[in-house]
Amino acid sequence: MKALVTGGGGFLGGAIVRMLVPRGDTVRTFSRGAYPWLAALGVEQVRGELDDAAALQRAARGCEIVFHTAAKPGIWGPYAEYHRVNVTGTERVLEACRSEGVRKLVFTGSPSVTFDGRDQCGVDESAPYPSRWLAHYPHTKALAEQRVFAANGPDLATVSLRPHLIWGPRDNHLVPRIVARAKAGSLRIVETPGTKVDSVYIDNAAEAHLLAAERLEPGAACAGQAYFISNGEALPMSELINAILAAAGLPPVSRRVSPGMAYAAGAICEAWYGLRGKKEEPPMTRFLARQLSTSHWFNIARAQRDLGYVPRVRIAEGLQLLRAWLAEAGDA
Repeated sequence: MKALVTGGGGFLGGAIVRMLVPRGDTVRTFSRGAYPWLAALGVEQVRGELDDAAALQRAARGCEIVFHTAAKPGIWGPYAEYHRVNVTGTERVLEACRSEGVRKLVFTGSPSVTFDGRDQCGVDESAPYPSRWLAHYPHTKALAEQRVFAANGPDLATVSLRPHLIWGPRDNHLVPRIVARAKAGSLRIVETPGTKVDSVYIDNAAEAHLLAAERLEPGAACAGQAYFISNGEALPMSELINAILAAAGLPPVSRRVSPGMAYAAGAICEAWYGLRGKKEEPPMTRFLARQLSTSHWFNIARAQRDLGYVPRVRIAEGLQLLRAWLAEAGDA
């Protein structure tokens, strides 16, 4: 098939590209920058912003499917920018699909769209959106997901996948931040006893997108639906963090901060950064404090049933692969 991957130079988008190319699929990417490794794979690259309708139409032309992984992540920044990239950008992607006759869209959503600040223990896709939002990212991702569901129909079949805490080789977000903070001596555990979190190894997250693409058709069981994606191996956050540090050859972190103190620190950081107009991300926010101190693990039975999803790389194996990559890349 001929596929467009938005954010194809990123962590998840890149993993999807690396799975599509060996199958013989024709792949095009849409990103703000150019990536030599994509060119080396023979991937056509279209550059532009997500709210650039004309550029997206050029990128979608002739494609049968779009994997929309591009988004503005993070926990800090003006709402207008999150809305421009995550909501308006998704609207432009959907418009490009319609105008260019693309038949299928696999959207990368987020489990955070159902987070209301409390524990999520084994929740499934029936969990509602919260009545109030703790950060702009989950809010705008929920709005974008709603656009994706509304667009599902006989001419364009859509599905939303919600992978949680993606990690592994080539990670440019979670792993390097944990490693950098540990090396700087600023990493602390914010954890309520008994809480657990799900995560997903990068290859499993990418494969879930390909499985959804294979099954997605108008009227299919997965059309217009959302799916939580994880490894199905919930762990205490401290255990996951220390396993990643061990893979990087670093000692475990033992220093802890209470959830209440972390939440208060988040409020202070938000106020200070807001008053100073700082663009860089604060070390703590109220949303992050709640995320770190509550359980987040999900029922993936629906993805197993409708998509045939099986997390083939278990956490133990993934950590070995991460260790090998970090050693080769020099903690890159």
